[in-house]
Amino acid sequence: GEIARLVEHLDGTGIPVLGNGDIFKATDAAAMMEQTGCDGVVVGRGCLGRPWLFAELSAHLRGEEIPAEPTLGEVAHIILRHAELLADHDGEKYASRDIRKHIAWYLRGFPAGGEMRRQLGGINSLADLREVLDPIWESDALAAEADSARGRQGSPGKVSLPHDWLEDPWEDCVGVTEDVEDAANNGG
Repeated sequence: GEIARLVEHLDGTGIPVLGNGDIFKATDAAAMMEQTGCDGVVVGRGCLGRPWLFAELSAHLRGEEIPAEPTLGEVAHIILRHAELLADHDGEKYASRDIRKHIAWYLRGFPAGGEMRRQLGGINSLADLREVLDPIWESDALAAEADSARGRQGSPGKVSLPHDWLEDPWEDCVGVTEDVEDAANNGG
């Protein structure tokens, strides 16, 4: 693929290559690194509603056991903590609105009924959030495996590089560097 081609092209330059796309579970990162030779990965949609993905990735890449997926009750506590941090930063009114967009991601695959989801979509305070989450604080339900992926489904998106970039990746940088040096030497 294009990532492997870029890795090969930059071999020996000391420039790290980060792979991106379809990293939804810990094993996805290791597989991409193995298949392409890239130095690391960038996670985008895969962490939506799953901030624990980074701990899973870190453990797997260090050869440690991947932590267990959180239960619905644990996710409820994570949702509340996320909302509390938003409130500390931006105020409770904003946090109550902003957390709504994250809740659907957090609850994806979990057995949280339509009524609870509807109520969560209309919260206006942290007290409202605590009240709606109250029935699930202790739930040990797990997300359905089939619903754990985020974002785009199906085949990976096509990686593309700027036209002729692999011919001379430094070409555009040379002029910029010289312009900056000239400006610095000429006082501005």
